[in-house]
Amino acid sequence: LTKMERKMSKLDMAVDGQSLITPDSIAAKVFSSTQPVRDGELEEARAELALHLRVAEQQFLQEAPAGQIMLRLFTAMNVVRNRYSPKVWEQLIPIAQNHAVARYCHEDPFTRWSFEKPRGYSGDAGLLDFIYAHPSVQPLLDAASPMGKALHSFVSQAPACVAVRERRDLLAQLVDDVASSRGGEAEILTIAAGHLREGAMSQALKDNTIKRWIALDQDPLSVGAVASEYVGTAVEAVNGSVGTILKRAQSFGTFDFIYAAGLYDYLADEVAIKLSQRCVQMLKPHGTFLFANFADEIPDDGYMETFMNWALLLRSEEDMWRIMRATTEGLDVECSIRYGANKNIVYGIIRKLS
Repeated sequence: LTKMERKMSKLDMAVDGQSLITPDSIAAKVFSSTQPVRDGELEEARAELALHLRVAEQQFLQEAPAGQIMLRLFTAMNVVRNRYSPKVWEQLIPIAQNHAVARYCHEDPFTRWSFEKPRGYSGDAGLLDFIYAHPSVQPLLDAASPMGKALHSFVSQAPACVAVRERRDLLAQLVDDVASSRGGEAEILTIAAGHLREGAMSQALKDNTIKRWIALDQDPLSVGAVASEYVGTAVEAVNGSVGTILKRAQSFGTFDFIYAAGLYDYLADEVAIKLSQRCVQMLKPHGTFLFANFADEIPDDGYMETFMNWALLLRSEEDMWRIMRATTEGLDVECSIRYGANKNIVYGIIRKLS
């Protein structure tokens, strides 16, 4: 292969929709670190983890209140994750996943769905429906054991889930704001749309004051669900991935509002910047691009990475600024950062000024 062919092949691999969000590829990014492992750190970490897991198992056996067990477990996993180097933490994850405590945690259908990944990748639309308490997941919750139901009551109210529900509400409001400002001519693009649950909360969509709303997703099941639910509306469900956008495989035109709410948690900086640049190019004058990311200090991280097998690329405010600076160099734009109410999700916002 020539140098150019090798470069294009590497880009194809980097932006392929499926490869972006496989557990192994995300873990490789999440746990990559130059932080040295000190002597005895792994043994110390294993001992601490074993202690926490033993206490949790005893609590489960003694039928302690589920909320009490889970609060202690969430806290312990977060503490251990942040006390030791990423390379050590990565070695602790399979220990937790193979412990008896994991079997208890997986009585919660939400935790089990995340761990088993029935659609083959992390953060799928079905998983988000557990967070939204959507009717589609109710049969799975009804079939859960009493312990599973009790665990779910706790996990679904954890800070990350609260933040995701707020994110849905915020997106619906932003869509309505854009529609109001464009007098019925608003064009919107959602990237990695999932089941587009924010659409059901949009008053503008109900009032038919949106001209076009493309819901792009790489999962045919999600595309089919959106097409079925929003038939006869301005929503157009389209099968496509990050690669579709970067390689311009489809011509979408330009938009007043483009957003990617749950995608950047899985994108390395290089791909995140390329995608952001392309999205800004697709904005109309005075259009807005928004991308969201879980913040780097969420308290749920240890539980998510172990018992849910759900690793995310968490980002700080400075990480978000770094992406936006690289995206907008030399452009006439206005950039801003905002956090959700509990600071578990951070939003990067780029507004085109001309």
